[in-house]
Amino acid sequence: MVNRTMVSRGVLSRRAFLRRSALHTVTAGTAYAAGVARQKALALGVPRPPKGSGRKFKVALIGCGGRGTDAARNALEAATKQGDQANIVAVADVFQDRVERARRIFHVDEKNCFVGFDAFQKLLDLECDYVILATPPHFRPEHFHATVRAERHIFTESPVAVDAPGVRRFLAAGEYAKAKKLSVVAGTYRRHQEQYREVARRVAEGAIGKIISGRCYTNMGGLWSVAPNSMWTDMEWQLRNWLYFTWLSGDHVVERHIHQLDVMNWLLGRHPIAARGIGGRQVRTGKKKYGNVYDHFTTELVYANPKGPSHPPVRVTSMCRQIDGCWNEISEELIGTAGSTDCKSRIFANGAAGWEWSGAQVNPYVQAHIDLQASIKKDDGQLNEAESVAHSTMTAILCRASCYSGREVTWEEALNNKERLGPDQYELGPLEIADVPMPGTPM
Repeated sequence: MVNRTMVSRGVLSRRAFLRRSALHTVTAGTAYAAGVARQKALALGVPRPPKGSGRKFKVALIGCGGRGTDAARNALEAATKQGDQANIVAVADVFQDRVERARRIFHVDEKNCFVGFDAFQKLLDLECDYVILATPPHFRPEHFHATVRAERHIFTESPVAVDAPGVRRFLAAGEYAKAKKLSVVAGTYRRHQEQYREVARRVAEGAIGKIISGRCYTNMGGLWSVAPNSMWTDMEWQLRNWLYFTWLSGDHVVERHIHQLDVMNWLLGRHPIAARGIGGRQVRTGKKKYGNVYDHFTTELVYANPKGPSHPPVRVTSMCRQIDGCWNEISEELIGTAGSTDCKSRIFANGAAGWEWSGAQVNPYVQAHIDLQASIKKDDGQLNEAESVAHSTMTAILCRASCYSGREVTWEEALNNKERLGPDQYELGPLEIADVPMPGTPM
């Protein structure tokens, strides 16, 4: 039974926040009511776009690191594939060296290159068709809100926040984007892969029966890290080494595992109602290299049964780890009363012929921009992934809250949490590294 009164050590808040909020979230109660109909609707995913007609897209880039420049390249390739054109017309980043690198790669006019924490605001004064948001996730809610207010279409990398206040702000801006008929595509790339879309459609139509359990893994080795530099302030080093600070990345359960959690939410047609997990850091032990993040998380996620609370919930095992020399697997699986699926290409039916994907493979990073550009050309605002990516981000934050605290945490408690991560002001000066969370002890 879900314990709805458990509050983690400073990680959660009991007080209701959303009574007067304009944003809309799917609660456990609406999950019961929506049931299979909502699951089928979500499984349809993004409509496939028609070919281009010589449209020229002006694209602006906020965040000129590796993912940002790759996303910009994806935008250019997407336009070319559709018989259109795209140009990167403006770039913004906190750091001059990254802006200069992007300027050279994309041949951007120097007057349209902006540096500093307020660079995004200057960029949004320029005319463009859509904006790519690719800074560390901490800044995503503010940048998304500002871009929506500027009434620009958006490609946003995922996750879209690192804490509950950020998720709430993102959701509210997403509703505003709907009202303004802005197209929003997120970096939850599985939703732009035809094989995943086909599996989602078949699962919604009952190919594996009623879903009873699932699992998702993002188990891998370690990633890059940036050593401190005597020429940098604390803030600059943390920004350049952002993966290892919860306030910037959300920890890897949020920054990386969101993709597998998004598949679970997508195919189940709802977000979880509770989580109970364990985690820690056994290998990442030095703050001056690994900041304050964990290196492993395991969480049991509880999803409401569409038939109501008197029926057994669906339980999903979520596991992610970043440690070298271990077994690795990045995958998803759902088990139903009539079979199972690996979610990406195969369905195994009990006592009947299964199914396996045999279509052409596409680059989902490029396809996401193809879908966005097609939606912009339609100019109807029908493609808006803000809510789904916000819910998947919040699902990952829910996992983190349970693992950091060592307690069972409900969706409502996690979403209503008022703790904002990160400094109150952004400046390239001293910045203390937050303590590593210790489960079972007061914060």
